[in-house]
Amino acid sequence: MEEVLRIENLKQHFISGKRLFSKGYTVKAVNGVSFSLNRGETLGLVGESGCGKSTLGRTILKLFEPTEGAIIFEGKDITSLNSKEMRPLRKEMQIVFQDPMESLNQRHTIGMILEEPFIIHGVGSAKERKDWVLELLDKVGLPRTSVNRYPHEFSGGQRQRIGIARAIALKPKLLICDESVSALDVSVQAQIINLLLKLQTEMNLAIIFISHDLSVVKQVSDNVAVMYFGEIVEYGSALEVYNNPQNDYTKKLLSAIPITHPSQRNK
Repeated sequence: MEEVLRIENLKQHFISGKRLFSKGYTVKAVNGVSFSLNRGETLGLVGESGCGKSTLGRTILKLFEPTEGAIIFEGKDITSLNSKEMRPLRKEMQIVFQDPMESLNQRHTIGMILEEPFIIHGVGSAKERKDWVLELLDKVGLPRTSVNRYPHEFSGGQRQRIGIARAIALKPKLLICDESVSALDVSVQAQIINLLLKLQTEMNLAIIFISHDLSVVKQVSDNVAVMYFGEIVEYGSALEVYNNPQNDYTKKLLSAIPITHPSQRNK
């Protein structure tokens, strides 16, 4: 299989509490993480809040400059690239955020929001861009009349569909979903997950699915990485990690998954 992403000993450290007479202290948000991801695969990145999984996702996209380590995208080391050098690669690497209401411009119509990636990267004529926006709405299951409406006129699930449409507009090879279904109702979660899986099949996307919900990660992931205090403490196929966890922290996370069937519950 074609490797899209390889992370080697990646570290992201922040200085916190720095004041006039204090040097502060180092927060090791990501501390020596390594893994690889192929086209068409999904890596589930799980852990409790504050473990560093979202910081890892943003560091991979170089929204944060890494402290140490290497980010290899399609065989090219992008770790030291500046913002100008990263710009052509932005269309290949996209992110879907947790709260679409915060990530969508409330003053822009959906048509303007979805056309923006094409304009920024200078892709297509005005007519082509309008046609592509309509095709994107079709892909994510929204009516074409949505182009003239604003984000506040949609439900949470519909807004997340818009966020996904924007992310896939330029046909990326890597998609990072940062808690992208955690704010949604369970039934809507299932719809968004099915949409992501459908798009992955159609576009052969490599996906990093970041979540604290292990039951959701199990549904979508080929491999699972469990993070704890900035480090990956367990890595393996979803089947191995869920059926035969090796790390004590992983076992605790799995034991916290609610059992839905009454006959299988115990005290």
